[in-house]
Amino acid sequence: MAGRGTHEHPHGADRLCEAGDRVYSRAVRRGRVPRRDAEPVPCLLELALLHPDPDDMDFLVPTAPQEVMTRLLRGMFEEVSESHRRVGSAVAAFERYAGLGSQVQPLQTAAEGTAIRVLDGLSRIQAAMDEATEACRTEVLTVQPGGIRREHELSEGLHRALALRGRGVRMRDLYTHVARHGQGLLNYLELMGDAVEARTLDEVIDRLILFDRTVAFVPANADRTMALELRHPALVEYLVTVFERLWRLAIPLTAPLPDTGIEGISHRERSIAALLAEGHQDAVIAERLGISVRTCRAHIARLSETLGAASRTQLGVRIAQAGLDGPPGTAEAPAVTVPGRESRIAR
Repeated sequence: MAGRGTHEHPHGADRLCEAGDRVYSRAVRRGRVPRRDAEPVPCLLELALLHPDPDDMDFLVPTAPQEVMTRLLRGMFEEVSESHRRVGSAVAAFERYAGLGSQVQPLQTAAEGTAIRVLDGLSRIQAAMDEATEACRTEVLTVQPGGIRREHELSEGLHRALALRGRGVRMRDLYTHVARHGQGLLNYLELMGDAVEARTLDEVIDRLILFDRTVAFVPANADRTMALELRHPALVEYLVTVFERLWRLAIPLTAPLPDTGIEGISHRERSIAALLAEGHQDAVIAERLGISVRTCRAHIARLSETLGAASRTQLGVRIAQAGLDGPPGTAEAPAVTVPGRESRIAR
């Protein structure tokens, strides 16, 4: 889309093409337009004049004309040689748009645009994250699901992390236990030093990034090409509370994982056993724990061998008998004698 818009609509927000002018004017008058109306004019999305309606992704809502004009003027100050030619037309154009918007009652979704903003596309997400990083002064809280962090994922946000460390910003990160096995994460934490504190859990919520407890970013679709920028105080405070409660339950990355108390069963296998007891399929368990399905099934095979189970049904019974069907820290489980072995399995 970006390439098509560049070739077919070679202009900026201060001098829209006729088709773009019509669609944006209609959006300002009505408060929103169907997404299909903007398909012939991708320039409106590329220039952030329209963005998805948080309440209905089939519609687009306009960025307030005053906000657009402010953004334009900021760019013009950076290019003084161009400003004398462009300021007049930009001001005239957006004053006219503002006049159109004042003639009708704005929709509630348009009024809430600053509290909940949909970021469509990786470039807009990165730009919003960079802006929030630049404004951050005290604290960043993040939840990073998905197991071992790949090198390119860590390097993508490294420039932001270094900028935050340079300003003395405190960072706290939550990962799954699986992330402990990634050398890239260990290298990243060593580079960041005392600026970052990391803890891990069996499983965490989806990705979450909080800046100064005033703005939060969460995914808006499965492949994370869209995100929500949240600035509503109640929403942000709720997410902060979720993070803090998970943080208290998590184990510092510098501390070892607790022993299960059952010979031959690792901490990860104990977590898998609890999820199996809840009736989850292998793929679901793997996703929640941040491991591959193949690795998950290898752990299940070891569980079956350790508990002396010849089938999945028998494994479920053995898990319950060994007290592995609940989270760590539950009531003491009865002892279980595994067929063919003299040892007793108990927590």
